[in-house]
Amino acid sequence: MTDRVGLVFVISGPSGSGKGTVVDILREIYDEIGVSVSATSRSPRPGEADGVNYYYKTREEFESLIKNGEVLEYTQYNSNYYGTLKSEADKITASGKDLILEIEIDGGGQVKRLLGDKCINIMLIAPDAAELERRLRDRGTETEEAILGRLARAKEEIKEGIKMDYLVVNETGKSRECAEKLLTIIKAEHMRAHRAENYLKKNFPEN
Repeated sequence: MTDRVGLVFVISGPSGSGKGTVVDILREIYDEIGVSVSATSRSPRPGEADGVNYYYKTREEFESLIKNGEVLEYTQYNSNYYGTLKSEADKITASGKDLILEIEIDGGGQVKRLLGDKCINIMLIAPDAAELERRLRDRGTETEEAILGRLARAKEEIKEGIKMDYLVVNETGKSRECAEKLLTIIKAEHMRAHRAENYLKKNFPEN
């Protein structure tokens, strides 16, 4: 089907769900993903260019964009804003490409409110609580307090899973299979009947 309009797929999940690995594989096996340039309120570093590395905004400009609903999602790091501009997402989806955002669950909710049906929220989870804890402990990079904090946060995040459009279990050792599940979801979303309105009008005119 031609006249393809891209969609925004938000991939969220608790720490230990393996979403980073799965999204990397998805980018390898799916060609129709657009590359988004993020915006930031930090100053450009030597060699960086506006519109290439980031869209550079002043803090006041960034906050104005947030207020006007022109930032899909954002976070703060070292007192600077980082986020995805709605105009950047619109540019990618208008070209027929999809935008993949690997962000926190709260951010995914914000994107959904701004884009509605054009945004599909997918949560990745580990097979069970015991496996999630094993993955976090096997990293060997955090204190016991930090691990317990991540586990407590994961329980709260998973409760939000019922509100997502899709919930996908990332089985241990099967990251590629999980990425292929995500690709199935993407393809199915593009085949939803209500997304074919322009195609039908063009190819099956009433007069």
